Amino acid sequence: MREVAVGRLAEVLGAVRVGDPGTAVGPDVVIDSRAATPGCLFVALHGERADGHDFAAAAVDAGAAALLVERALDLPVPQLLVGDTLAALAVLGRAVAAEASAAGMVTIGITGSSGKTSTKDLLAQVLATAGETVAPVGSFNNEIGVPLTATRVTPSTRFLVSEMGARGQGHIAWLCSVVPPSVGVVVNVGHAHLGEFGSVEAIAQAKGELVEAVPAGGWAVLNDDDPLVTAMRARTPARLAAFSTAGEPGWGDLRVWASDIGADALQRPSFVLHAAPSTESGTAPGPVHPDASAPVQLQVSGAHQVGNALAAAAVALSQGLTVAAVAAALSHAEARSHWRMELVERPDGLLVVNDAYNANPDSMAAALRTLASLRRPGGRLLAVLGDMLELGEGAPDAHREIGVLCADLGIDAVIALGHHATDLAAGYGQATMLVPNRQVAAAAASAWLRPTDVVLVKASRGLGLETVAEDLSVTPEGGRP
Repeated sequence: MREVAVGRLAEVLGAVRVGDPGTAVGPDVVIDSRAATPGCLFVALHGERADGHDFAAAAVDAGAAALLVERALDLPVPQLLVGDTLAALAVLGRAVAAEASAAGMVTIGITGSSGKTSTKDLLAQVLATAGETVAPVGSFNNEIGVPLTATRVTPSTRFLVSEMGARGQGHIAWLCSVVPPSVGVVVNVGHAHLGEFGSVEAIAQAKGELVEAVPAGGWAVLNDDDPLVTAMRARTPARLAAFSTAGEPGWGDLRVWASDIGADALQRPSFVLHAAPSTESGTAPGPVHPDASAPVQLQVSGAHQVGNALAAAAVALSQGLTVAAVAAALSHAEARSHWRMELVERPDGLLVVNDAYNANPDSMAAALRTLASLRRPGGRLLAVLGDMLELGEGAPDAHREIGVLCADLGIDAVIALGHHATDLAAGYGQATMLVPNRQVAAAAASAWLRPTDVVLVKASRGLGLETVAEDLSVTPEGGRP
């Protein structure tokens, strides 16, 4: 946010001010005392394991100029007292985003059951070639992350990219009330959080709240390969952009698709990017012309990244970038969020695929297919897999199906851990190594692997399997790539 006086902040937040109203605060807003910077506003949130108020002193020592708190603290900086610091953070994020939007900033919201973080990372790098772009690092996609990311906006910001997740009906609608989108992107509808929603149709209803929030002058960017996403075009007054990996979409004011899809030895996809205006309207946004195309060579791995790249391309094209500029930017974009299809080749040749940030049946299947495609001459494939959480009553069947897929893909060995390890083993139908914890998983994988092999590590966030991938990324002699 732009630097602002404490007194003005108190007015915006409806807060009781303690201390000098003229103290300047900004530009940073932080919720972690370890991230505090000189002049920042520290917001004391209540976490699952800690109370931010207990870390306010550390934030002040690091340079925080003011505190947003629920109770007055004996500290030598101005304080803004509110009844609920989380609600106040939302008010602040909404105010900063509204001011920037009034000055011409474009806000893009992205949702989907899987792939939204990768899409967000690709899109942010493409848009950055056209102007200052603010986007979250990692998966800051909830009631904390969305407003906190919005506070990073400055008067010179041209694009704000917000990743929006949902754990129930109305969640995305609320996030859109904090950061109203002028462009809404739905990457897909899958089985993530099925246990909380009850059905895929209910998940689609929640994801569609994003395009319902886009105004008539904005853009709804929808995946034509997913029928549940395609159906959302009836739920928005916005202009429509359709993207597809299977050829030119048959609808949309803007149509974006890929042809000649291939991949290199590390399964980094290449394709030809195509874009065209609606055949009905005969016009296109910005510089998109009929039959415009350009080659793309992605720097991220996995066939599923083609769809993510097309979604990012459709947004950028809707904002006036040329097909050639978008293709060039996509070809240079790198993975920015840790533990998502990170490929690490050890000095001895072992290839570690760290996709341990999260997992659901769709992303797990995509990762396993990528693993199968990475087999090297004389090498074997190992999958270290943990539970996919929040699947409800269907969890046992979902894990058995992943085990079946491992067998169908020819994965040579599986190491499984978690509550559903036995379900996964039942589906695999071969000798599965069942282990009790991450330490044993890392040791078992290390003992099995040879330099010509490839190993995938994947599970839901709660299992913390990134530590296994990190252990496997170190050679027995201690060397790192």
